[in-house]
Amino acid sequence: MPMRAGPELWLWRALTHGLLPLLVPALWLRDHWRGKSRPSLGERMAWRLPRLAPGGVWLQAVSVGEVELARRLVRELERRAPRLPMLLTATTATGLALARRTLAGTLPVHACPLDLPGAVSRVLSAARPRIVALVETEVWPELIHQAARRSIPVVVVNGRLSASSLPRYLKVRGLLRPLLEPLTRVLARSDEDASRFASIGVPAERIRVTGNIKYDLEPDPTSLTWEGLVAGWAGQRPLLVAGSTMEGEEQIVLDAMAGLGGFERALLVLAPRHPERFDAVARRLEERGLAVARRSRLEQASATVDVFLLDTIGELARAYRVARAAFIGGSLVDSGGHNPLEAAVWGVPVLTGRHVHNFQESYDQLLAAGGARMVHDAGELGQAFAAWLDDAAGARAAGRAAQQVVEANRGATARTVDELLDLSGLGEGVPR
Repeated sequence: MPMRAGPELWLWRALTHGLLPLLVPALWLRDHWRGKSRPSLGERMAWRLPRLAPGGVWLQAVSVGEVELARRLVRELERRAPRLPMLLTATTATGLALARRTLAGTLPVHACPLDLPGAVSRVLSAARPRIVALVETEVWPELIHQAARRSIPVVVVNGRLSASSLPRYLKVRGLLRPLLEPLTRVLARSDEDASRFASIGVPAERIRVTGNIKYDLEPDPTSLTWEGLVAGWAGQRPLLVAGSTMEGEEQIVLDAMAGLGGFERALLVLAPRHPERFDAVARRLEERGLAVARRSRLEQASATVDVFLLDTIGELARAYRVARAAFIGGSLVDSGGHNPLEAAVWGVPVLTGRHVHNFQESYDQLLAAGGARMVHDAGELGQAFAAWLDDAAGARAAGRAAQQVVEANRGATARTVDELLDLSGLGEGVPR
């Protein structure tokens, strides 16, 4: 018997249909003002779909971090099931750009459809997937409902539900429970995540703990075309990397650098999180009288450089390998933090602020092992940078401790793919 839409889904539909005419122009104006881009409305409505092979896996990711996780799943699925079709969708423009640049030759990549009946139905009809995998906390009621109506399993992979966001979900648990009912499985990162998913209405028997796929990252050996140039600018100075910085954090990092004795002691590699801020950050650096080289404009760089501005997408994870130490942004402002494992996998010690609820488990382990230090302001950040600049052996030891945390937690990707193949009805009968 076909699954019927309950009152909670009809409420969701009324909200999405009612708010869409207001949100589209409002978001367009805001993005235009900020210089930010989004996938086109035509793409989000799934009006122009590529030709899709049926019977595969549909992976839905939000942005850059989730796309990186999806890439690991894609590689493992390719290894285990070379002939299995796949489709990857992403929500943000930066996530979509990364997916297209790195995976477009491997599988179809498309913008995530808006969670509307027509858009979702068009993608499901075109792809006819065996299974839908939602990366981390991607819970779209219409997509879950439409897939369940077609008897397509829907799985949350690397399921994440932070302690800070849980109270908001609990407030609407009565509405959420029926919307989550069609979920086939939640593959949670940890016991804590599993408990939180159960508390908002996912039946406990549908939850498995498979570990955190983020630990399965492999150091990318692909050369950095600018590495020799930066080494030349640095001379005898070590390199410090400040990655995924958010609004307000560049000022803190620059004050920290001034506090430790200035840029004569180290060359700073600075990578803002959002592309629309690249130009503004470059202007602020120049206003402080710093010599700046931009990755996108290497030909304009002078012979003397204080700050190398990494104003590109997709190179930061490799850039950490040149660092004596790394500050991971989104943590000195209340943004939830960003992925410290991209530095740890290279054996680079990590500095962070206290706002790390999006990566709490990883930071807890890194801090306990001595592979990371927590700072609260520019003064403490400068002191921590200085300590590892003065003590190269101590920095290397902390970096090894961070790397060992990564090694000890590997294996989630393989366990997740085991579940996906089993739930899709393939199991040992994977097409090869």
